[in-house]
Amino acid sequence: MADPLLIREDAASVARLTLNNPGALNALSDAMLAALKAELEALATDSSIRAIVIAGAGKVFCAGHDLKEMTAGRAAEDGGHAYFNDLFSRCAEVMTLIPRLPQPVIAEVHGIATAAGCQLAATCDMAVAAEGTRFGVNGVNIGLFCSTPMVALTRNVPRKVAFEMLTTGEFIDAARAREVGLVNRVVPHEDLRAATDELAATVASKLGAAVKIGKSAFYDQALMDLEEAYAFTGSVMAENMMLRDTAEGIQAFIEKRKPDWSQNEDA
Repeated sequence: MADPLLIREDAASVARLTLNNPGALNALSDAMLAALKAELEALATDSSIRAIVIAGAGKVFCAGHDLKEMTAGRAAEDGGHAYFNDLFSRCAEVMTLIPRLPQPVIAEVHGIATAAGCQLAATCDMAVAAEGTRFGVNGVNIGLFCSTPMVALTRNVPRKVAFEMLTTGEFIDAARAREVGLVNRVVPHEDLRAATDELAATVASKLGAAVKIGKSAFYDQALMDLEEAYAFTGSVMAENMMLRDTAEGIQAFIEKRKPDWSQNEDA
C-alpha cells in the first residue's frame, strides 16, 4: 500500500500533521488539499487536542501547488479555467479553516516554503523555522503572480516587504523571515522538531477553553476599529471569566498552587 499523503500523530493533546509526499516536495495537490481539509475539519471538533503542528516530510516543507497537475487541467475544453477557479477555491477553504480552528496551529518549516507553501506557513497562527529555510512567493518567475498566497503574506509582513517578494520572486531566509514577522522562532535544523514540540506543549498546557475563546477573538478584533475592538473584547473577557476553570485558575494563582483544570470546554 502507498504511504498516506498526510500523516496524523497525536501525543499529549498535540496533533502533528505531516505532509508526506516528499517526492513532489509536499505539493498542495488536489489529493493533499482534500486530505488537509478532512483532518482540519476533524480536529475542529476534537476537544482532546489543544495544539496542532503542520510539518513536511523529506527535504522541504512545501513547494506550493502541483504545477504538473495544474498543467494537466488545461486539457479541458475551457483550457482549465473552471478547474483553476475550483482549485484556488478549495485551497482557500483549507487556508481559512486554520484561523477558524479552536486550537492554535504551528507551522514547522524547513528547506523551502514557496508560493502556496509559503501561504500555508503564513496562514498558521505561529511558525518555527530551521536555519537556512527559504521563503518565497516566486510564481512571478514563471509568469503566475502569487495572488492567493499574497492574502496570507500581507497579513503577516509589512506591505513593502510583501510587494518586493511578490514582484521580484526572490527568496528571503529564515533570519529575515523572523525579522519581518513571518516566523516566530528560528532554530538549528537538528533542533527544529524539539523546538516546535516545546512550543506546542506550552500552548497545549493552557486552559483550552480560554485559548479557544481568545483565538477566535484575536482574528475578529483585528478587523475592527479601536473602539469596536475594545467593546467586543471586553465582552469576550467577561464571557471567559464565567468559566468554572477560569475561576479555578485565578484561585490557584492566589493560593500559589497549580490549577486543577478539567479541560472541559464548558468548564
